[in-house]
Amino acid sequence: MKQREGEFEFDFTAAQSVEKLDSPLKQKPEGMKLVDFVVEEERRLIMIEIKDPSGKAKGGDPDAEKGLQHNRTEYVKKLQNNTLIIEELTPKARDSYSYLHLMKRDTKPILYVFLLGIDKLAIDHFLLLDVKERLLKRLRKEADQPWRRDYVSDCVVLTEKTWSATFPEYPLVRI
Repeated sequence: MKQREGEFEFDFTAAQSVEKLDSPLKQKPEGMKLVDFVVEEERRLIMIEIKDPSGKAKGGDPDAEKGLQHNRTEYVKKLQNNTLIIEELTPKARDSYSYLHLMKRDTKPILYVFLLGIDKLAIDHFLLLDVKERLLKRLRKEADQPWRRDYVSDCVVLTEKTWSATFPEYPLVRI
C-alpha cells in the first residue's frame, strides 16, 4: 500500500498494516499531536514522523523560495537548540503512544522514526546523530523524574538517503 506525506511516497506493501495517524479525514482526540504514520509489523510498531523543510515552493515562485530558505535556516537552529525535539517530536511520540495505548494497540515494542528531508539544509551528519541521542533522552525523561515506562523502545533519525538502509522493505521516493 502506497502512502504519501508531502513530497514523500512510501510503499508499505510489506507491512502488516499502515495507518496515517494524523489524517485530516478522520477525527482526532482534541489537543493531541499525532505522528504521520503507524506501521505494524509482526514484532513491532513503527511510529513515523516526517519533517521536510527541503520541500519545493509551490508553483516555483522565487519569492516563496526565498521564504523557504529563511525557514530552512530557522529549522536548522531548531534542530540545534532542542526546540524541535521539545516542542514537536516528543509531544507527537507521547500523544501517539497514548492514543495507541488507549486503543489497546500498544502490544508490541515501538520504534520511533524521525524522517528529515535535508537536501536543502546545511546539516552535519554528526548533528543528526546528536539529535537521535537528545530525542531518546527526552522521550525517557520530560519532567523532573524519568518516565517509569519506556513507551518507545528506541528511535532513529533518518534522511531520505539513509531511509533505504534501515527500511529496504519500504521503498521511499520523492515525488
